[in-house]
Amino acid sequence: MCTATGTLGEVSAYLDHAATGPMRPEAVEAMMPFLTDRFANPSGAHRWARDARRAIDEARDELAELLGADPGDVIYTSGGTEADNLAVFGATRAATREPGRGQPGIAVCSAFEHHAVLDPVEHLGGRLIGVDHLGRIDLDELADVLRAETERANASEGPGVRLVSVMTINNEIGTLQPIDRIAKLVRRHAPEALVHTDAVQAFCWTDIAPITRNADLLSISAHKFGGPKGVGALVARPTATVHAVQLGGGQERDRRSGTQNVAGIVAMTTAARLAAAEREANIERLGALRDRLLDGLLATVPDIFETAAVYVDGVSDRTQRAAGIAHVCIAGVESEALLFLLERAEVFASAASSCASGAMEPSHVLAAIGVEPELAKGSLRLSLGWSTTTAEIDHALAAIPGAVAQLRRFNV
Repeated sequence: MCTATGTLGEVSAYLDHAATGPMRPEAVEAMMPFLTDRFANPSGAHRWARDARRAIDEARDELAELLGADPGDVIYTSGGTEADNLAVFGATRAATREPGRGQPGIAVCSAFEHHAVLDPVEHLGGRLIGVDHLGRIDLDELADVLRAETERANASEGPGVRLVSVMTINNEIGTLQPIDRIAKLVRRHAPEALVHTDAVQAFCWTDIAPITRNADLLSISAHKFGGPKGVGALVARPTATVHAVQLGGGQERDRRSGTQNVAGIVAMTTAARLAAAEREANIERLGALRDRLLDGLLATVPDIFETAAVYVDGVSDRTQRAAGIAHVCIAGVESEALLFLLERAEVFASAASSCASGAMEPSHVLAAIGVEPELAKGSLRLSLGWSTTTAEIDHALAAIPGAVAQLRRFNV
């Protein structure tokens, strides 16, 4: 396992897998020929180009099966952000091309979506739906919004809801959403609306196929499950019309122009195959390590709070959160200072999402679930992945209490 400064040693703990994880060796091996000998552009007409295109087609067939989709449903993208943007902008803009519609449909999402969904929805003037203290979307509020907008559309006073987007697993606190119930509710109250789910964090922690069956659109990103950065996919079921937002060569059936990343696509499929095969075993192993980490911190760090916790008979029930995400808020410390000390102790973690160019910004996720701003300043996300070891958990448990105590002494 490598970092920018070299190889992690026995006294290191990389606990930022929700941001990105190391590539699986098999995925690296799979992509190498397409960076050297098999480098041709898959849009060409000659034999080498046909070889590259065949590799894409074979990868598409396998990835589609793993996702529970048809090969023609898979649109390759540069990652999760592009897939989410294509879903939001592509679906709402497609509404303007339907007979009798002259404006984009309304986009609706939960208030704690990843910014790749949240920002496009807000850009379009869409609607945000609240979540409870555990991070579960308010289904009653969603139903009210869908009914109201459908009534307005039927009265020719509005365009109606075109898209409802709710992420499968939250990238900061790990909450799993009931996509099946959300989809049924949308079909009932806004039958013309499409259901999109950002499943970027989900591939390692839940079977994607049932989710794909309930959604019209679904986004994934390779580097979250052992593939390379810079490649992902949007699954667009036959029920979903998506208008291209990137024009040029007409690749991906005119839905996303641009030369495909052949090496990345092949490596993503290899990583997906391994992640799916190991999913159940990893959920059990990493879930136990996550619980060990959280229980150890709760026992050794005063005034630390497990985020989105629900207790049954005095024991934290973590079954409705991803097995690989441990999120806590620590009173009396600030995340930036804590992360600095942890890095010096060779513990690599994050405060929240890592998609803001390293900026330490207040978490909209914690605000959405009602965490007080002062407590949210001490947020810490520790996320596990396929390569996480028991030794890394032990090292984190040894380092974090001391770092917190040091900061509190300084703040007195």
